[in-house]
Amino acid sequence: MAQKGVQLDRETFSCPICLDLLKDPVATPCGHSYCMKCIKGFWDGEDEKEIHSCPQCRQSFTPRPVLLKNTMLAALVEELKKTGLQAAPADLCYAGAEDVACDVCTGRKLRACKSCLMCSISYCEKHLQPHYESPAFEKHKLVEPSKKLQENICSRHDEVMKLFCRTDQQSICSLCSVDKHKGHDTVSAAAERTERQRELDWSRLNIQQRIQDREKEVKLLQQEVEAVNGSADKAVEDSEKTFTELIRLMEERSSDVKQQVRSQQKREVSRVRELQEKLEQEISELKRRDAELKLLLSHTEDHNQFLLSYPSLPALSEATHSSSINIRPLSYFEDMTASLSAVRDKLQDVLREEWTNVSSTEVDVLLSAAEPTTRAGFLGYSQEITLDPNTAYTELVLSEGSRKATLMGQQQSYSSHPDRFTGWPQVLSRESLTGRCYWEVEWRGRRVHVAVAYKNISRAGGGFEYGFGYNDKSWALICEQNSYKFIYNRIKTRVSGPLSSRVGVYLDHRAGILSFYSVSETMTLLHRVQTTFTQPLHAGVQLLCYGTTAEFCKLK
Repeated sequence: MAQKGVQLDRETFSCPICLDLLKDPVATPCGHSYCMKCIKGFWDGEDEKEIHSCPQCRQSFTPRPVLLKNTMLAALVEELKKTGLQAAPADLCYAGAEDVACDVCTGRKLRACKSCLMCSISYCEKHLQPHYESPAFEKHKLVEPSKKLQENICSRHDEVMKLFCRTDQQSICSLCSVDKHKGHDTVSAAAERTERQRELDWSRLNIQQRIQDREKEVKLLQQEVEAVNGSADKAVEDSEKTFTELIRLMEERSSDVKQQVRSQQKREVSRVRELQEKLEQEISELKRRDAELKLLLSHTEDHNQFLLSYPSLPALSEATHSSSINIRPLSYFEDMTASLSAVRDKLQDVLREEWTNVSSTEVDVLLSAAEPTTRAGFLGYSQEITLDPNTAYTELVLSEGSRKATLMGQQQSYSSHPDRFTGWPQVLSRESLTGRCYWEVEWRGRRVHVAVAYKNISRAGGGFEYGFGYNDKSWALICEQNSYKFIYNRIKTRVSGPLSSRVGVYLDHRAGILSFYSVSETMTLLHRVQTTFTQPLHAGVQLLCYGTTAEFCKLK
């Protein structure tokens, strides 16, 4: 009872506007009390109407009353605050803006603790007691407090909707079943709930099973990540070993060549030095004999004495065979240098040819992904394409950073190259295409072939077998002003689809899929090829009329 008295006191001394204890209490002429700030704020909003009223009894006042603080009431409020009961007890929690309020409480409403589906009313603990105590409420269904109880009431008959019409898929009351929904397939709401609950349970089981499956797949993918990382680390380690071995081998060969050159140098220099010494000795001997002969000739004037001395002169020693000396300035090791240059060129050729295979090797852990269904999906595989001028027909002009080809009526100043197409106005890309990739070609003119081809397609010839699509090494979509055709190995197939100046090409090299799309505001599949690609592919275009252009679009 004491608690109830405190509750009464709090309600008596609470402001009807802010629902809190009165602050600076004032009384209106009709006798109701408010916080001075609250009632002034309320009347400030009525100033335009020049009539001011009481928020509780709606009595009007003209002019606006002058409010004075009620000192006695203020003293009582302060005394109530000193009791320490400013906060409401836990079992007397009032409903806030976000709470469900008790529909039975009058004045300031308490927070509801249950809602009754049969009564369509929410109750606080005090007013809920009859549902627990009276047998009349035994079949009533109590649920957590809800603000949507009125949704359970039929708007036509003002009855609780206990039935469900499967024909119209909506909840109805018993009167609806014999009125608007007469003859329909109707069941109790509980039965329909049970049925749908069962469906939801099956859905949950399915979802849970899919979660388990996806978790297993995530684990498998994690294992694949670890396997890829391990394999990549081993590949890097093995490549480092391979290059180290190649470097070591080259250094050994370099050392062998140096040693061989130095050995031959030493041997030849020694032989030359030996011959040089012999020649120098012979020169000394000849100079000495020359001096003797000069002395004899200059000091013997007597002819008979000269003739007597002549036979005593010794004969000259055998001359060194200097005719065997063959001087070749700066050319002694040219043959070895030429041989090394030939070895270098062969190594460069081998590395250039084999490096394409090494660099084009693609690791694809997952199975081939499904072909994208939107342009945004295709753009995830976008590939930048540039055209190779060494393959361009001599009347093709490349521009826009070698992304655009235009067929002109005059020869261009291209140098001779074995990769150049000589009979057909076509050109291939620099890029080698493997894996999954996508590109788009914007074309203008009467006829353009948008193609892919192997690198080893024949180049030097004007027969049909050299054109894109007329052999087994190339595939092409023929784009004309009013139609499409697909051609492979001389077999043409008519293609239907919306005409567009832009064609998208999707390649999944591993899966053997090549698809051509008409690209405008939407993407439409024109033709798909399913085959097995045995080599990397190159993108290409063929232009058959002067002034025709084809440009590989920038997609990133």
